[in-house]
Amino acid sequence: MKYNNRPQAILLLKDGTIFYGKSIGIEGTTFGEVAFNTGTTGYQEIFTDPSYFGQIMVTTNAHIGNYGVNSDEVESNGVKISGLVCKNFSFNYSRDNASESLFDYLQKQNLIVISDVDTRALVSYIRDNGAMNAIISTDGTAIEILKEKLKNAPEMNGLELASKVSTKEPYFFGNKDAKYKISALDLGIKTNILRNLAARDCYIKVFPYNAGFEDLKSFEPDGYFLSNGPGDPEPLHSAQQVAKDILQENKPLFGICLGHQVIALANGISTYKMFNGHRGINHPVKNLITGKGEITSQNHGFAVVKEELDQHPELELTHQHLNDGTVAGMRMKNKNCFSVQYHPEASPGPHDSSYLFDQFIENIKSSKN
Repeated sequence: MKYNNRPQAILLLKDGTIFYGKSIGIEGTTFGEVAFNTGTTGYQEIFTDPSYFGQIMVTTNAHIGNYGVNSDEVESNGVKISGLVCKNFSFNYSRDNASESLFDYLQKQNLIVISDVDTRALVSYIRDNGAMNAIISTDGTAIEILKEKLKNAPEMNGLELASKVSTKEPYFFGNKDAKYKISALDLGIKTNILRNLAARDCYIKVFPYNAGFEDLKSFEPDGYFLSNGPGDPEPLHSAQQVAKDILQENKPLFGICLGHQVIALANGISTYKMFNGHRGINHPVKNLITGKGEITSQNHGFAVVKEELDQHPELELTHQHLNDGTVAGMRMKNKNCFSVQYHPEASPGPHDSSYLFDQFIENIKSSKN
């Protein structure tokens, strides 16, 4: 397929704004909440991250696809974004250990992609007007029809999506003879989280999003983990109850991203939908305990209400986002529990925050002694 011979495609925002581009050759129409990621690498990990389920991803990096894909670098069992918007899509790739081109990979997943979009203008518009629903079409569907379809698209606020990406049945990860056993609640877990735990001598049993505490407890774990995932945390009442039950037993508990928000809700602290979320691998965070700064990978559209956290007698703020002051981490004063809003397992990076997995293991060791 010649680059200059591709059909026109469009991105229609909920407020009626239209951006034009070209199809990469996968025909169809898809909708979701439009969001942008500022990472310069890691597009494969972004596309397969379950936390992005229900979102049309806009990549700010000008070139997507230039290093192909590698089957060992996925974060789940397939593409999880609803659609892709980019500036330049590379059909050819130059990485020696790539297993195939990004086009071939996305074609198998039937992902709708629109390229040749002025992504600088699009991201600037989203920054000013907030995240909103959008629809992209590469099959020539009339704009009026697309507008009608977009009217019926569900809003992200109040939307439960963990059930769409969670495992249907429990499964194991790691060495069964490992020193520590972890029960993980899968709200949309990334594979690299499991890799990081396994690398620290953990054997993990991963449970579906709606598993009860007794299910997780039956594994007789040394610690519990609440994973990342997509959507609004508020509707996840079962997961919140699991968090409450774990805290009642005061077993080591670690939460990341959506899991962090679930722990907050379990303690009576509210969450809210952000005007624009944090998505990228260059977000600055300050560890308020050590005073050190961290460059972090983040992907979330909801956050914990800081004012309520500050007033909670049993919780304290441990990490703060330096761009906007939002809650990036917290811990309980009277329980063996901590959580962060960002991703210490980041792949391809940064790795400033990988110490948090070591902290979790130290908490487990302390509880066993």
